[in-house]
Amino acid sequence: MGLPGWYLTGGCLFQTVWNVVTGRPPASGIKDYDVFYFDDGDLSWEAEDAVIRAGREVFGGLPAEVEIRNEARVHLWYERKFGVACAPHVSAESAIDCFVATTCCLGVRLEPGGRWRIYAPHGLSDVFGLVVRPNPVLAPREVYETKAARWRRQWPELTVLDWPSAPSRKGLPG
Repeated sequence: MGLPGWYLTGGCLFQTVWNVVTGRPPASGIKDYDVFYFDDGDLSWEAEDAVIRAGREVFGGLPAEVEIRNEARVHLWYERKFGVACAPHVSAESAIDCFVATTCCLGVRLEPGGRWRIYAPHGLSDVFGLVVRPNPVLAPREVYETKAARWRRQWPELTVLDWPSAPSRKGLPG
């Protein structure tokens, strides 16, 4: 699709690893596939919606939903949805850095030369070790606890660590 700074990210990545490590079919329990991109040249909903509609044409035949989002726009709606202000992201990577758990902070993309780029600011040990560790830089505790409880129901082998008592929420991506 030629999206600037794009990544396949989110649950489809770490949950695939969890499935393989625990002997489940790779796509088991994965509800969607997230594609992030970063285009701060046009922050209108209309521009993002045009990309989303184009994505439906490209990915329409897949057996799962593909959710495409411009991370340059997150600050425009995040507080309304989660009750916490979010400074503008400076890249797709800075958005990935703010995911609710370190395990979630993962993105992959195929570079123009055919090489894979893996973005994993917290490494991959927790992903392969089935550890869910909070990343309290932006998302509220309730979001972490809700997601962690859902994941634990699906993958009881997970070790879910508690939210820290003194949050380090920065609210400043990048």
